[in-house]
Amino acid sequence: MSDARRRLPAVHALVAEAEAAGLGDGAPRTALVESARDLLVAARAAGGTPPASGWLAALAERLASRERPSLARVLNASGVVLHTNLGRAPLAEAARRAVADALGYSTLEYDRSAGSRGSRQSHVHDLLARCTGAADALVVNNAASAVLLALTALAAGGETIVSRGELVEIGGAFRIPDILEKSGSVLVEVGTTNRTRLSDYVLALGARTRCVLKVHRSNFAVSGFVEETGVDALVEAMGGRGIPVVHDVGSGLLLDLGPWGLSGEPLVRDSAATGALTVFSADKLLGGPQAGIVVGPQALVARLAADPLARAVRPDKITLAALEATLRLYRDPATAVQAIPVLHMLTTDAATLKRRARRLARRIPGATTTPGVSAVGGGAFPDAELATTLVAVPVPSPDTTLAALRQGEPPVIARAGADAVLLDVRTLADAELREVADAVARARAPKKGTEP
Repeated sequence: MSDARRRLPAVHALVAEAEAAGLGDGAPRTALVESARDLLVAARAAGGTPPASGWLAALAERLASRERPSLARVLNASGVVLHTNLGRAPLAEAARRAVADALGYSTLEYDRSAGSRGSRQSHVHDLLARCTGAADALVVNNAASAVLLALTALAAGGETIVSRGELVEIGGAFRIPDILEKSGSVLVEVGTTNRTRLSDYVLALGARTRCVLKVHRSNFAVSGFVEETGVDALVEAMGGRGIPVVHDVGSGLLLDLGPWGLSGEPLVRDSAATGALTVFSADKLLGGPQAGIVVGPQALVARLAADPLARAVRPDKITLAALEATLRLYRDPATAVQAIPVLHMLTTDAATLKRRARRLARRIPGATTTPGVSAVGGGAFPDAELATTLVAVPVPSPDTTLAALRQGEPPVIARAGADAVLLDVRTLADAELREVADAVARARAPKKGTEP
């Protein structure tokens, strides 16, 4: 019989040959054995055809792929500043140092003055109060948890009033009605998709009303024949009835970005000033780690902190270390704009972007610069178009080159144009330009067995 599969090497023989060649040094032997087994399974499925590159080369490639960390650093040339799939806000250098310092033993819940147990919330409480003007603050592991905790603590067993125009869906198909149901509160819809007046909320009040929820529509915009009730009017109307107002402002904007042409996102400070219980993300416009933050009146925040769910969604030491360091940068707004990557990228001027694009284009043969548009991303400023300068790299197949860039080390995430790959320098640091140019050169290089 001439079945080619009979001529395939045994696993132990292939592993022995690889070890003799020094392959797999630094990796567990089990990883080498599993890689050899996978390679042989693939060869049998192909009718016994050996790898075109040879057994050892193919085994080295498979082992490297197996040992490569799944969570990897990425060079973001997409121009989407808050790219949810890429981890949203990159941390400031000060936050990265703080995380490194907190990785060992830390004062997470230790009061050095008293020599006894302390609160993990103490590390950021005063900073949040200073940045937002609120009387009290609580940090949990993300904004969805913060909303769930607020509704559970304030409205479980009762009703929560929400405008129909604010029953939004956030990322990952999570919807406000679903969160309300999980909290144990009954949803009461008021108004219409495009118009909800204060009178709609007032008419919906009943003996079981426990809370009013107002949600900022951060990932889409409604225009035309529209009307909505401001959070200040809601707080004033509900305050005399003892009904709290929870305001989900979304992206956690602590600084006014109007001078840079960005408007439409609520400032956390403005919401907190109304007396609402204000909820927002830390890893979007705030520019910190993934976390959900609640600020507002002390009596309301205390009810959340006392709820058993608060422990289940509490943040860890790494989150708190990064958040504390980020919030410290906000003590000087000018420093925050320069040192917090998200704010710096959003406020970079056109001349700087043009110079950066030209520097990158000079490193890539055949590349040119062209005007383009960046995006804020993360569901923030959905109508905003940020003028930028793109680097256009001509290639026979943009999709093929984009795939090669994604598979490179480090991966580069770009976007496709007409017969070109487009690199947006807004989301690239100056120090990353050489890496991007080298990655493009590797992605454009002819593969073995193909014509240049």
